[in-house]
Amino acid sequence: MSKGFTTVFAVYDNMTHLDFTGPHQVLCRLPGAQTMIASRDGGDVVAEGNLVIGHTGKLADIDHCDLICVPGGVTATQVALDEAFVSEVRRLGREATYVTSVCTGSLILGAAGLLQGKRAACHWAWRDLLTEFGAIVDEGRVVRDGNTFTGGGVTAGIDFALTMVAEIAGEAYAKALTLGYEYAPAPPFPGGRPELAEADTLSAYNALMQPLMAERKAEAHEAGERMRAQAGLA
Repeated sequence: MSKGFTTVFAVYDNMTHLDFTGPHQVLCRLPGAQTMIASRDGGDVVAEGNLVIGHTGKLADIDHCDLICVPGGVTATQVALDEAFVSEVRRLGREATYVTSVCTGSLILGAAGLLQGKRAACHWAWRDLLTEFGAIVDEGRVVRDGNTFTGGGVTAGIDFALTMVAEIAGEAYAKALTLGYEYAPAPPFPGGRPELAEADTLSAYNALMQPLMAERKAEAHEAGERMRAQAGLA
């Protein structure tokens, strides 16, 4: 990894903060790297649970980055309709060495036109929406397609980040970080994917999400139409 490797996290209000803080904790340990946190307007960003990410930079003020990472959240499809945010992700992503996301952040990458024809991961409950952006749904926890790395839902962000560390700084360094962070997942309830969950748990979760999904699907469709129009594909 060359000195001066710059990572930019493109953050926004109501994001799922573990999508950001998990990968940030890993990627900020890249040797010699500069890690930047930026939002559309700069200043404070309020994530889920009223966690304030303070003093973020402004995306428009960043000329270039080596890696851009977009976290997810339940409002990701709304953010995908924010052209001021999406256009900055598009601009930085087109020139970045690595284009990355966690969870539903891949829907924002899609809205920016950065996933057309590419395999991509997303949170399992939302991944079918990737097709609105010309992406190929991949059920993997961490998915690479060329210079694009996408992580699945929330906790997959740590796996994604360690994968990036191995890519950028080498496997030995990634293994050392894994040990240093005592990253040895042993969940008390091993049902974190739909194929592993008990039927009652899956039904309850789907019932909880159902009121949101019609609106989110409509937002994703609109964002996809905008993306195709911007790319001249409409």
